[in-house]
Amino acid sequence: MPREIIKTDQAPAAIGTYSQAVKVGRAVYLSGQIPLDPATMQLVDGGMEARIRRVFDNLAAVARAAGGELADTVKLNVFLTDLGQFALVNQIMAEYFQEPYPARAAIGVAALPRGAEVEMDAVLMLDE
Repeated sequence: MPREIIKTDQAPAAIGTYSQAVKVGRAVYLSGQIPLDPATMQLVDGGMEARIRRVFDNLAAVARAAGGELADTVKLNVFLTDLGQFALVNQIMAEYFQEPYPARAAIGVAALPRGAEVEMDAVLMLDE
C-alpha cells in the first residue's frame, strides 16, 4: 500500500527526522507530540494542565489534516516524566475522548525532547 505523508502548520513542525503522521490505507500513525505551540515552536506556559491540553490539541490538528479526528484513535501512548501527573492526564483526556476509549499505555520516562514533561503519540483508524 502507498504511504501518504501528513503535514499541517496547525501542529508543530517536525523537530527531527520524522513526519507528523503517515497514512497507510485507513490507518494513520501520528508521531509523538510534545506541548509546543505551533506558531512559536516553544513549550507552552501555564503549567501541566496547559501542556497536556496542548499535546491533545496538536494531536487533533494532525488527525484533522489526515482526514480524521481524535475520536478515530484506536491506540494512544502517553509518556510522562512524572507518573504522578497521570490522574491529570485522565481528567483532561475525558474532555477530548468519549467512550469507547482507545487502547492506551502510560509510560514513565526519564526525559523527553526539549525538556517536555509529557508526550503522546497515536494510531487512528479512519472510516472507509
